[in-house]
Amino acid sequence: MAERSTASGQEFEQTLNQSDTSVADFANKRRAPLQRVQHTLHANPTLVPIIVLAVAIVAFGLIAGERFFTPFNLTLIMQQVSIIGILAAAQSLVIITAGIDLSVAAIMVLISVIMGNLGVSLGVPTVLALLLGFVAGAAAGLLNGLLVTKIKLPPFIVTLGTWNIFFALNLWLSGAQSIRSQDIDANASFLKFFGTNIILGSARLTYGSLLMIAIFLVLWYVLNKTAWGRHVYMIGDDKEAAEMAGIRTNRTLVQVYMVAGFICAIAAWASIGRVGAISPQSFYEGNLSSITAVVIGGISLFGGRGSILGALFGALIVGVFESGLRLAGVDVLWQVFATGWLIIIAVAIDQWIRKVSA
Repeated sequence: MAERSTASGQEFEQTLNQSDTSVADFANKRRAPLQRVQHTLHANPTLVPIIVLAVAIVAFGLIAGERFFTPFNLTLIMQQVSIIGILAAAQSLVIITAGIDLSVAAIMVLISVIMGNLGVSLGVPTVLALLLGFVAGAAAGLLNGLLVTKIKLPPFIVTLGTWNIFFALNLWLSGAQSIRSQDIDANASFLKFFGTNIILGSARLTYGSLLMIAIFLVLWYVLNKTAWGRHVYMIGDDKEAAEMAGIRTNRTLVQVYMVAGFICAIAAWASIGRVGAISPQSFYEGNLSSITAVVIGGISLFGGRGSILGALFGALIVGVFESGLRLAGVDVLWQVFATGWLIIIAVAIDQWIRKVSA
């Protein structure tokens, strides 16, 4: 019995000696230069819009000449993108959750009409008119959020419907009539606060431009430094996994839409100062322009990836392109043409970067 055990042990040792003794290597293999670029951009999604913005500024500076780099023109770009930039901030919150909001501009115009009617036509104190406008903006976002979470409708369909509803309401409340600048000055001049110029030599900023930057900085802090912000990203990345982790996804989504509506109300106040009047048909293309800024800014339409600051750079990129092409004498038609290609290229880059995690 002992001899048989010894023999089997010897056979086992002989078989073991003949086996492969190489150690598995789990170390990362050396990546090709293009792969390293891909991984860097995946880890830092804001780099893409920053690089595009820098290249655009240099390119249009060479094409349009010294006029492009004048302080007046550069600050004018900031003024021109301020409203779309604020709308893009609201849009970014929704897109990070893998949704979309086609109603942001309609909410903004509706709230501007409400503020104008209360403050100018009805003589309500301006501060109270603003507060009621902010409440109405949050309520509009609440409606979108409840339709998405409680009735389980796709965000695209919900906000496409509310876009038309809000637009019809603002035409009804305004009687399709604008509120003139003179009337605002006479009855509720504080509504135009964010249109106030800050003159620094030949540069002309407005409080609205500074407001846009402030909103993005606040949202960046909230999304990156708070638990609520991490929950927003988790929902966009994988809603079911977020629910399994104990996150109340529906409540967070409703909050996201409410915050987006509130930001649209802030944009409404800023738009009155920017335009100088209140028109029920202003910023009609603001919905698509806000999505354009978000996409060009590197925030993924599939949700869960991208920095809120990217939307700010995206808005600036659109402004730089429009200003540069205009100074170069390019027709408006081709400005739209160039913006269309920007969107396609931005989405293509996003798809390429996302392959890292595939």
